[in-house]
Amino acid sequence: MKLKNGFITHEIDGEQIMVATGKISFAGLVRSNKTAAFIVDSLKTETTKEAIVDAMTAKYDAPKVVIARDVKAIFGKLRSIGALDE
Repeated sequence: MKLKNGFITHEIDGEQIMVATGKISFAGLVRSNKTAAFIVDSLKTETTKEAIVDAMTAKYDAPKVVIARDVKAIFGKLRSIGALDE
């Protein structure tokens, strides 16, 4: 899975924003905290949910179960706007 073509990100003052371009039906702006930005950046190349959870577990001092729950929640939000290419 990966971020669908047509979604681009940009970092401004330490905050990541994501917008849709082209023929994407989502017409809005997504502001991401550091956790969500890490997930979105990971999705810029083909990956899996498990690989993202493992990478976040290695980087952040948090229980794997909490990280997995957060990744699942972010995936749900990305799916709701049509940003995931699965």
